[in-house]
Amino acid sequence: MNLDPRVALSALTNALEEHLSAALNRRGEDDPSVENAFYGIQDAFEAYEDALFAATGEVTPLDLYDEEAEDVDDVLDEDDDLEDELAED
Repeated sequence: MNLDPRVALSALTNALEEHLSAALNRRGEDDPSVENAFYGIQDAFEAYEDALFAATGEVTPLDLYDEEAEDVDDVLDEDDDLEDELAED
């Protein structure tokens, strides 16, 4: 089932608005409504990207932030720094 990219875009903008509202009305550091809205953006963005590609063959210039991948990149960067220091000695 192909989703119309206009419908997916509307869902994405709604998800962004819901996230803004949740962030502005947050009740504490770990407010679950903010986390739910965060994941809502991810889901809506992926649906939009898929619908856009299916309809046009185009993609957006945006990437989703992935904490796990970021952690792996940090470890790899630290390993490179260590190798550079050892090579200098």
